[in-house]
Amino acid sequence: MAHLVIENITTAYDKADVLQDVSLEVEPGKITCILGSNGSGKSTLIRSILGLTPPRRGRILFDGQPITHLATHRIIASGIACIPEGRKVFPKMSVAENLRLGAYQESDQAVVARRLDQVHEIFPRLKERTGQFAGTMSGGEQAMVSIGRGLMAAPKLLIIDEPSLGLSPLYVKENFNVIRRINELGITVLLVEQNVHQTLAIAHAGYVLLQGRVVARGSAAELADNEEVHAAYFG
Repeated sequence: MAHLVIENITTAYDKADVLQDVSLEVEPGKITCILGSNGSGKSTLIRSILGLTPPRRGRILFDGQPITHLATHRIIASGIACIPEGRKVFPKMSVAENLRLGAYQESDQAVVARRLDQVHEIFPRLKERTGQFAGTMSGGEQAMVSIGRGLMAAPKLLIIDEPSLGLSPLYVKENFNVIRRINELGITVLLVEQNVHQTLAIAHAGYVLLQGRVVARGSAAELADNEEVHAAYFG
């Protein structure tokens, strides 16, 4: 059974449909990508999943349970975490404080400590800079903090929004390697990106959005070989 199932959702802003009859599935243990240019509806799709902008038609299931109209905190509690576009760290809080915020629903401090150890294993640099204010770090380092904070929630499904945005090629490569490693730990990933080449190199399957509709779907290999997709959306 798919972790996440989206069935024919239509989502509107100010009565204008932004997503139109969108359906997709995210299989457990896989990296599924959503590709599309600015304005394609990627951010609205994430907001629909998280309950921030619920669809006006269709439904969303997580582990077989409907979450379409649940409050966002209940959706997160069900096992979904999101790493937002632009990193969104708390600049005047330390690295450690930022990370611990990701585990705010966990009251057992021994569990929190184990999760923190796992994040430090993935990002040794964050352990070295545990007391540093997140706002003083480079964009690439802030991206590590943001990903680490998402992992602190111990999610079943991790949604990652535009992880390459505004980063140097070195940090982009490093982040995509980390995403692959996170998936190898057993975490299902929904990767929302414009960077087609890096994304399809690590994804198992994907969908392409254009003007709020799914216009292509398939395995990563199928999408990588789709000349029409490349010509129309990615150059």
